[in-house]
Amino acid sequence: MARTPFIPGLEPSGPGYPTRFELHWGDCVEGMRRLPDESVDLVVTSPPYNLGISYGKYEDDLAPKDYLSWSLEWAAEVKRLLKPAGAFFLNIGASPKDPWIPHELALTLRPLFHLQNTIHWIKSITVETKGADPVSVGHFKPINSPRFLNDCHEFVFHFTKTGKVPVERLAVGVPYAHKSNISRWGHTGGRDRRCRGNNWFIPYETIVSRDRDRPHPATFPVELARRCISLHGGTPAEITMLEPFLGIGHAAIAAGELGVGRLIGFEIDEGYLAEARRRIGFGK
Repeated sequence: MARTPFIPGLEPSGPGYPTRFELHWGDCVEGMRRLPDESVDLVVTSPPYNLGISYGKYEDDLAPKDYLSWSLEWAAEVKRLLKPAGAFFLNIGASPKDPWIPHELALTLRPLFHLQNTIHWIKSITVETKGADPVSVGHFKPINSPRFLNDCHEFVFHFTKTGKVPVERLAVGVPYAHKSNISRWGHTGGRDRRCRGNNWFIPYETIVSRDRDRPHPATFPVELARRCISLHGGTPAEITMLEPFLGIGHAAIAAGELGVGRLIGFEIDEGYLAEARRRIGFGK
């Protein structure tokens, strides 16, 4: 596929953040090739899904074999850059007409990584409670079809090199609903915190104007990236994080808010990169 020229770029520490942002315009494969082996602790990203989404400068309609071949190419660079105890969080979704994409992509990357956890990002859910009407929360894109259900979730695959990388489960944990469990169950260690599990309900924030508030056709919430970073654990200031598909910068914002030491981002669309810089705080 055609490449966009890689333009090296370096930003100072972000306004209000301790993070050192290194934001680059250009093809992420070419950019990653310039980085040294095993120099990244954490990758949080969401590549194009190959669903024909209308991006600014990327054609999201490759033949399936070409899409998987390209995915293997950029993911091989991620593996080379990832430290032995590093983690790679990959957000990927599907469409009702092409539900195999996340599974095919995960299987394509199987020779490179261990799939350590599969997280289900729930964007919308309906919960039925006793004696009350169902409660529906979150946002989804309605589907006008006699065949398909509304698609209310995506995947986040947690890849590592060994499958044995510890995670900070309680960093994204939830308090006990019944506090008596804290003392009754020995595994709590006296802490009012339990593992959240692998179903994460994170709705999109309500917006007024799509063009102004979310000028990108396929973003994930900042909170999703926050949880991935927190789950990986470690001392934030000592972490080097990579975002090969920066978009408008949601993962970068999460990295800054959590005090990640260094964020390296690549974005092929100059307009999206400009918006990411604006959202982080540059160019105001």
